[in-house]
Amino acid sequence: MRKRSPAVPAFSPRRVAAMMLRYWYLLRSSWPRLLDLIYWPTVQMLTWGFLQYYIANNAGFFARAGGTFIGAVLLWDILFRGQLGYSVSFLEEMWSRNIGNLMMSPLRPFEFISALMVMSVVRLSIGAVPVTFLAIAFFGFNLYALGLALVAFFFNLMLTSWAIGIFVSGLILRNGMGAENFAWSIMFLFMPLTCVYYPVTTLPLWLQPVAWALPPTYVFEGMRALLIHKAFRGDLMIDALGLNMAFFAAGLAGFLLLLRSARRHGTLMQTGE
Repeated sequence: MRKRSPAVPAFSPRRVAAMMLRYWYLLRSSWPRLLDLIYWPTVQMLTWGFLQYYIANNAGFFARAGGTFIGAVLLWDILFRGQLGYSVSFLEEMWSRNIGNLMMSPLRPFEFISALMVMSVVRLSIGAVPVTFLAIAFFGFNLYALGLALVAFFFNLMLTSWAIGIFVSGLILRNGMGAENFAWSIMFLFMPLTCVYYPVTTLPLWLQPVAWALPPTYVFEGMRALLIHKAFRGDLMIDALGLNMAFFAAGLAGFLLLLRSARRHGTLMQTGE
């Protein structure tokens, strides 16, 4: 009588942890990777911080709106670095030509995605946390003073970054490394539309509905409301969460469809241009 092989669980935390450990070893073994995580957030924070310092001493409005530039830079970095941290961990597999092996292993797509999501938070923390303390030391801006609002901001921005990172990973799987540039540049397409450094009313009337269709817009508007008017806009965070759920579901569905297409067309083993 033929013995049945044990059933493979639909989702295995151990496989997720194994993938996270792989990415952690890759990150820990390369000081250039660690330096890159800290370098660019620091440069951005110092550049915009000194600009704000100049404006605050020469314009009454910005004196009242102190911290909006630095706050916007730090929150933008969460959005950008969250997506980049996800995508770079994924690209590690493409660069090492290991993605085909992973997709043929017992590792499930949801486990792979979960490991990449956690590693994006790890990479973001390495780069962003030291910069928040530099912002306190140089400019007296304490991001953590935002309190529970910061949790809402962070959670919404990370959901957006994961949704975009998941979809971009699917594009790279289906189209090969010729689509790698999306991982580095796609967030900058959203930057002017999410109104990182200015209110939505700055945009032309016909562009404002587009801005309000993007979850990060609500976060940056909420940040300005908190810093300028000292009011936490919970309604904006709820709207952002609803849009993020739709974005995340769309990104996940897109990834699974593109993965299926990549398997059907045999592009998993073709990691070139």
